[in-house]
Amino acid sequence: MPPPVRRPLAFTTLLALAALGLAGAALGGNGGFAPVEPQSPNADAIRASFGWVAIFTGAIFLLVQGSLLWFVVRYRRRRRLRTEDGAQVHGNTNLELAWTIAPVLILVAIGSFVFYKLPEIKDIPAARAAGDEPVDVQVTGYRFYWQYTYPNGVIALDRMRAPVDRNVRLLIGAPDWDVIHSWWIPALGGKADAIPGRTLESWFRVRREGVYRGQCAEFCGIEHAAMRAEVEAVPAEEFDRWLAEEERAQADGSSDLGEQTYAAACAKCHALDGSGDFGPQLAGTPLVRDAERIETVVRNGQNEMPPVGKDWSDRQMKALTDYLAEGLGDGG
Repeated sequence: MPPPVRRPLAFTTLLALAALGLAGAALGGNGGFAPVEPQSPNADAIRASFGWVAIFTGAIFLLVQGSLLWFVVRYRRRRRLRTEDGAQVHGNTNLELAWTIAPVLILVAIGSFVFYKLPEIKDIPAARAAGDEPVDVQVTGYRFYWQYTYPNGVIALDRMRAPVDRNVRLLIGAPDWDVIHSWWIPALGGKADAIPGRTLESWFRVRREGVYRGQCAEFCGIEHAAMRAEVEAVPAEEFDRWLAEEERAQADGSSDLGEQTYAAACAKCHALDGSGDFGPQLAGTPLVRDAERIETVVRNGQNEMPPVGKDWSDRQMKALTDYLAEGLGDGG
């Protein structure tokens, strides 16, 4: 007859305490449990919804795991032989009703709160005063960069400049020939997919100056990890001045649009100095001085290279070809 088996309760308890200790260390400095500190009203609503859901899921976790441990201890084998049956526990109607009704009530509580918060996340608030109209920015996802176009035609790449304490409405999409991307700055709100041929709206209202970083949240190809996004928040007066000055500079060709375009659309594969990486070397090659050839490759793609600038304006294309000829034509 096999000997009785003792549960290693002390060992299990030590493991549980060690896990709790490690969990406490992980939570230090947020530890990734909750969303990052919000800097926009819609991000506030997302964090509040997360916290509300976490209350219920945390309580359910403790209840389930606590019950499991209690049953392990309460109905452990002790010195009972393997051939002996354990205590017979029959159904409990009240308990079964409770665990049927309670989840329904929990779902109602979670759903009601989230739907209550949803307008704060999705709907762009009305202007609070004259001059407080939203700034519209067209956000276009390409492989593998973000392009921002302002109402006056100013173009920025990968880093958007935005005014503090003013609503910014984002019109997010991707070209028909591209793939799905997802624009996400965690401190400024939720993710919004950039779907080819469609336009989705999102918004934010930055509270403080600074640079807020994010990442394309939809796997989009070989350089997906390099498809980062940034929002630089500046005072509203400074933003208005920059937008007007940049409009003039891009119109007369004195801006850094060519350098921005190269860094965002080209350098992720060809390296900032043009020495080559995933893509071939550009610096010092005849291609960088051949504007027509560059435009053909950029608009149509070649081999593994997608058409990174199929719909670029002539102004942006010229800015790129001029920068390549001047910056990389001599070898970098």
